[in-house]
Amino acid sequence: MTALPLTHFTATSCIGSGLAGTLDSLLERRSGLAPCAFETVRLETHIGQVPGVDDVRLPPELARFDSRNHRLALLGLSQDRFIEAVAGCAARWGRRRVGLFLGTSTSGMLETEIAYRRRGPGGALPSTLDYAATHNPYALVAFVGRVLGIEGPSAVTCTACSSSAKVFGSARRMIEAQLIDAAVVGGVDSLCLTTLYGFHSLQLTSRAPCRPFDAARDGISIGEAAAFALLERPSGAARPGQILFTGIGESSDAYHMSSPHPQGLGARAAMCQALESAGLAPRDIDYINLHGTGTPGNDSAEGRAVSGLFGPGVAASSTKGATGHTLGAAGALEAVFCALALRHGFAPGGLNTTRLDPEARFDYLCESRRQPLTRVLSNSFGFGGSNCSLVLQRAS
Repeated sequence: MTALPLTHFTATSCIGSGLAGTLDSLLERRSGLAPCAFETVRLETHIGQVPGVDDVRLPPELARFDSRNHRLALLGLSQDRFIEAVAGCAARWGRRRVGLFLGTSTSGMLETEIAYRRRGPGGALPSTLDYAATHNPYALVAFVGRVLGIEGPSAVTCTACSSSAKVFGSARRMIEAQLIDAAVVGGVDSLCLTTLYGFHSLQLTSRAPCRPFDAARDGISIGEAAAFALLERPSGAARPGQILFTGIGESSDAYHMSSPHPQGLGARAAMCQALESAGLAPRDIDYINLHGTGTPGNDSAEGRAVSGLFGPGVAASSTKGATGHTLGAAGALEAVFCALALRHGFAPGGLNTTRLDPEARFDYLCESRRQPLTRVLSNSFGFGGSNCSLVLQRAS
């Protein structure tokens, strides 16, 4: 597999808008989770809500795209001079040679939920609801493409919580096929009532902030995020310190609609494939960003897969104790966390885990650890057993 440099990246979540705030929160182990006070939701749970989303205003020419998801997307794109970086990339390669591949799970579902409250006689939805530009999952790509001014091939991936990890594979395949020279990848998922009440109905939400891999874990905390990365065809040897995307593995459990295979077979298959595509052995990985949602079943299955493949010595943690589970944005968000960890030489410690599950037979980090990292693995596993693992590397 061709090693693709991440020439620019950014992340916005409840722990920070942009890389500086995100890095500080990871290093200082700050959580953005707070008791749920979103919209009309009345649930005893914690969520990771991004400040300032409702204050974002879309440009007049993009007014039909107005939704919480697109306001969050624009807030994320506006950080770290990401829009300017993509403009420079388009100038180098041409607008039609820059692809766009994004993941989401609910897109602008909140707009449809609000519209249902405003139904007219006979149940007709209000004429103000523009489904194609708000709720439709492809609306995210249409909106971001217009903001960035790029015109290459584009697609949206909706494979639940692995959505914005799998887009790295879509971009790689298009670049290796020489159909494009660069790609914007990422994910955006915003809070809505369906996810909050839906996960609650499945008895998967925790009342307290989630506790990944804790012996007493009892469910997830839902968050929202926007994260993006710019991948470009390499134009020579990688610069020392440059962050590279070097491996990906994708698998499907086909085991259950919402539960992973209890032995983590699909998770292990994705990790093995990612290592193989990067030309690595398990011992070469310095740190794993675990999917680690905080549910009993997910963490148990992932723990078995990681322990069986990597053994007890590998350092690993879940960052969802800080951000909550950002669903379709989680893969891209945590890939950016891994890129920051590689760039700044640290392995982030997981939050809220006080008594480690004895079945987690690896080096689970409850405190951030300063150490040089060369190669890291990031796991994203979705409902229905849609699994994806990414390998990122720091060039020497």
